[in-house]
Amino acid sequence: MTGWHIRPARPADVGAVLALWAESDATPSSTDDPDSLARLIGDFDGLLLAVRGEEVVGTLIATWDGWRGNMYRLVVDHRYRRQGVALALVAAGERRLAERGCRRVCALVTEAHPHAVGFWTAAGYGADPTMLRHVKML
Repeated sequence: MTGWHIRPARPADVGAVLALWAESDATPSSTDDPDSLARLIGDFDGLLLAVRGEEVVGTLIATWDGWRGNMYRLVVDHRYRRQGVALALVAAGERRLAERGCRRVCALVTEAHPHAVGFWTAAGYGADPTMLRHVKML
């Protein structure tokens, strides 16, 4: 399949994005809800989509806090995998972050998904053995 392109998410995309995440093997998150996703799209403009027509076939969150870029929630519909969608999303995310002044990007990868670890490694992102992620729910 071809005919997909990358664009920023719009508020109308919230339902389709949440559905893609639920249908994929993405690890569920406490922020997988319409309000959180709408805030990400509206306030931070941090969600990129791969779309074919109006169908959302891939996602990537690419945000920058002024110090470091972060990319996560790289999800591609199983029908579009191994067609360059993920690499195109990462390249678009890197361009957007660089345009904002970002010089360092971290990819947050679920360790339990070896295919994801392999993808990010192949995309040039190395594991940082000196860092450990700590999380607190608010």
